[in-house]
Amino acid sequence: MANGYRKILVAYDGSKSAKNALSLACQMAREGGCWLKVVAVVPTYIGDLALVGITNVKETIEGPGRKLLAEAKSIAASQGTHILTNLEQGEPYERIVQVAEEENCDLIVMGRRGQSHLERELMGAVTARVIGHTPKDVLVVPESARLGWDNLVLATDGEPQTENALAKALRLAGEHGSTITAITVVYTNDEIFALAHEMIAALVNKAKGRLEAIVARAAEAGVNLHTVVKEGEPHQAITSLAREQKAALIVMGTHGRKGLGRLLLMGSVTERTIGYAECPVLIVH
Repeated sequence: MANGYRKILVAYDGSKSAKNALSLACQMAREGGCWLKVVAVVPTYIGDLALVGITNVKETIEGPGRKLLAEAKSIAASQGTHILTNLEQGEPYERIVQVAEEENCDLIVMGRRGQSHLERELMGAVTARVIGHTPKDVLVVPESARLGWDNLVLATDGEPQTENALAKALRLAGEHGSTITAITVVYTNDEIFALAHEMIAALVNKAKGRLEAIVARAAEAGVNLHTVVKEGEPHQAITSLAREQKAALIVMGTHGRKGLGRLLLMGSVTERTIGYAECPVLIVH
C-alpha cells in the first residue's frame, strides 16, 4: 500500500491549518487508496444548562461540531474523496488518541497554526499531547504547506530507538524515487564550543560513524541517501537544512518515553522542529 498507511485520522477544527491538513490527507488517500476518517471534538459542558435558559442541550453542545464535519465533507467531496466522520465530546487530545486507537488508524494528521515566535516555540498543547500519548505516527502540517515525496530530510541520532523512522523514510523514498538527506546534530553553543572543542570533535566523528550504517541500509534498499552532521541547536539545524534542500517532508522518530518524559520531549527538539518547519513533519513512533 502506497505510503504504508491503511487508515488515516484527521483532527478537524475548521481552522485554516486544519483545512490544509484535510486537503493533504485527501491527497494521501487518493494516492494510497486508504480510508480517511475525520474527527471533530466539542467540549463537554459541566453545569446546568437549564439555569441559563437552554432547552435543547444536545443541539447546543453538538451543533458546532456537526457543522465542522459537514464542512469537512464538503472539502473532501470537492477533491473527489469520500470520508467517514466522528463527532466526539471531551478533552480534544484524549478523544483524538482514543478514536485513532478504536478505529485502528495508523496515521493521525493535524494542522499547525501560527507564525509568531511564541506560536512556533509552542506548537500547540493538543498536538503535543497527541504526539506524547499515541503510539500512532503523526503528520503535522503547516498552514500553507504542500505535501510531496521527492526530497526527504531524515532527522536521526543513529540510535536504535529511531529505527522505525529510518524504515519509514526508506519505504517512502523507495516508493516515490525520493532522495533522502539524513542529518544528525551535535548540540553546541558558544560556551560549550569554547570549553570543550575536542569533545565536540569526538562527538561529530562518532555521529559520522553511526550514519555510515544508515548509508549502508539505504544502499541495500536502492535509495539515494547522503548524510550531514551539523553542530548547534538541533531544531535550527534540521529546519535550516530542510529549507536549503527545499525538502517536501521531515521525518523524525520518537524515543518511546512515557509519562512526564514524553511531555518533556515535546518541549525540546521535536516540538521546536515542528514549530519552525516550513514543510510537513512526520513523527514516527
